[in-house]
This record gives sequence, C-alpha cells and structure tokens, in this order.
Amino acid sequence: MSEFKIKSRIWIDAEDGMYLGEGRIALLCEIDKQGSISKAAKAMNMSYKKAWNLVDSMNSKGSEPLVIRKTGGAGGGGAELSETGRQAIQIYNEIKDTNQKHLADINKNIELK
Repeated sequence: MSEFKIKSRIWIDAEDGMYLGEGRIALLCEIDKQGSISKAAKAMNMSYKKAWNLVDSMNSKGSEPLVIRKTGGAGGGGAELSETGRQAIQIYNEIKDTNQKHLADINKNIELK
C-alpha cells in the first residue's frame, strides 16, 4: 500500500502573469550571491537571455524593481538586489514555510486509500 502525501508549490501572480515562484526566487538569491545576472544564470545553468527576461518581467510588474543593474565600466557592470528584492525573498520564504508547516500537519492525519 502506498503512502500518500500532499505537496504544493507557491506562485505569486500579478494581473498580467507570474511575478514570483521558486525558480525566480532562486535566481534572485543567485544574483545576490554573484553580483551579476550573467554569473547567476551561468551558476544556474540558465541562458543569460532567459535570466534577463525573468528579471525584466519581475522588475516590470512591481512598483519598484527587485534587481538593480549597475552600468559597466573599467570594472564591468553587475547587478544587485534592491531592498524590495530582499523583502520579496523574505516574504516568499515566509509564505512557503507557513504552507509547508500546514501541509505537514495535514499529512500527519491523511488516510487516502
């Protein structure tokens, strides 16, 4: 007999489409770590074009950008998270943790046959 378990993923949608999800949060975290969209994309085995499109999508949906690009120069460009970007990660993770705790409680009592 199989044991059943309820699982879920969290997406935060805007009126015009996806705003945040696990992949986008991972990208934001990697940009924060790497200081660059291209380095973050490479670390995630993602094309720069896809990473840039995701960042552009997130930045265009909110009232403030989540990622701030730094203009290139002698030392090169880069990117950093705005305070709003850091808050988005924190809020997303709080929602995810609360959801996982709730599902863990449900899974203790589930008896599907």
